[in-house]
Amino acid sequence: MPGTGGRRLVLTMVVGALALGGGVAYALAPSAADQAAAMEAPDGTQPASPVEAPASASVQVTQSASPVAPSAQPSPSGPSPSAQPSVAASGANCPTGENQREVEGYLAQIGGYGAVTVDGQQSPADCAAIRKFQTRFGISPPKGRAGPTTVSVARRIALSLTSAELAKCGAGPALTACVDLTLQTMWVVRNGDVVFGPTVIRTGMKGYATPTGTYSVFRRNVKEWSNPYEVWLPYWQNFVRGIGFHATTTYLHRASIGSHGCVNLLYNDAKTLYGTIGMRTPVKVFGHRSGT
Repeated sequence: MPGTGGRRLVLTMVVGALALGGGVAYALAPSAADQAAAMEAPDGTQPASPVEAPASASVQVTQSASPVAPSAQPSPSGPSPSAQPSVAASGANCPTGENQREVEGYLAQIGGYGAVTVDGQQSPADCAAIRKFQTRFGISPPKGRAGPTTVSVARRIALSLTSAELAKCGAGPALTACVDLTLQTMWVVRNGDVVFGPTVIRTGMKGYATPTGTYSVFRRNVKEWSNPYEVWLPYWQNFVRGIGFHATTTYLHRASIGSHGCVNLLYNDAKTLYGTIGMRTPVKVFGHRSGT
């Protein structure tokens, strides 16, 4: 038929173009966001956008990486085949992570999350305890797998509970908020007793390090508006310049981002802290966040 050859040529050119386009797409190097997501892959997390929503009116905020021991650092390419999740033979239907024994040990040290057996083998009891811990500290998804994020958080909480670490705050008998930049944790003490925490935080990134020193809360607002970043800051408690405590709206455990100086907390922790301390409560900030 007249014109058939022309239509066949056009169709061939379109198909060829589509095939070539697909090849180019697969050849592209991974973006920074993709690489950051891969860093969380060992724990199966679904990280938020790598751009942190800022944190305070006149604040200096964006979010940070909590320091992780070298052995707990996730590999950018994900876990090795031997470290891939397996289903516990016990019938718990709970995946076993490459940090199973370490997490069991830390949970046994911390206490309060249920009975665990420190043997590196997943069991229904271990699974339940790990899930409870992951849920408490906002580790996503809370499926009981002991991966890098879980072991990092467990290690930091366990160390924060030691007498040596608690003493670093130098708090007196008065109600005092303690911020440990090294471990990226915080707690509140009164008369030597921990009345809140320890819990995980995220502080200032490089160039915006949260300042160390002794301060006190001088401004509070259940819902503060950040003028420079145009975002609401839940449970805002200002303790130095434009820096304060507040809830973060992003995934707290993203190790690739940090704040512009503020101390970011999980939403429920920020809410509880707001009801625990008040105006003029002393705030002790000590230690040094890695990379700042």
